[in-house]
Amino acid sequence: MRALPVGEHALLVEVASAEQARALHAELLRRRAEGSLSAREIVPAARTVLLDGVDDPVRRAAELTGAEVPPAPPATSVPVELPVRYDGPDLAEVAAHWGVTPREVAEIHAGTVFTVAFCGFAPGFGYLTGLPEHRYAPRRSTPRTAVPAGSVALAGPYTGVYPRSSPGGWQLIGRTDAVLWDTAREPAALLAPGTRVRFAPVGAA
Repeated sequence: MRALPVGEHALLVEVASAEQARALHAELLRRRAEGSLSAREIVPAARTVLLDGVDDPVRRAAELTGAEVPPAPPATSVPVELPVRYDGPDLAEVAAHWGVTPREVAEIHAGTVFTVAFCGFAPGFGYLTGLPEHRYAPRRSTPRTAVPAGSVALAGPYTGVYPRSSPGGWQLIGRTDAVLWDTAREPAALLAPGTRVRFAPVGAA
């Protein structure tokens, strides 16, 4: 673990894996809830956690790097369910990569309970983990200039849903009408780090 002060009031903590980042994020949230950590924002990413609004980043860096982080507790919340039509333009390509049929891709994907590891790329976009390593999918060799909003996609160890139309290089396997980002809603983001997610197939694959 390495902790780097960022400016006067922020701290970036680097760890070795996504699982360690998830555990560290959970532990920092726990410490803030019990009052032993003062931080306005605690933001996880793939292998880092950013703390903003920290009173003494140098002191906090020394504390964190000298402490052991327990494993993240198991999630107990009810998964958010997202209805999906598994008819994406890359469904057959993902099926070939996995060595299964397109219908089986839908069954495997819908049979997995995902967890939002972190958010980014666009407002409302969550990086969802849960697929086993042999189901990871490569990015497209040529990214699309425009991916429709609601596209359900795979790339590497992650599943995601494009909250709005944007360029993208992920493999598109389906689409959903779920609204991932709505500024009139509180909170605006449907998915937050730690949220569990299940995809529910609608229609035929």
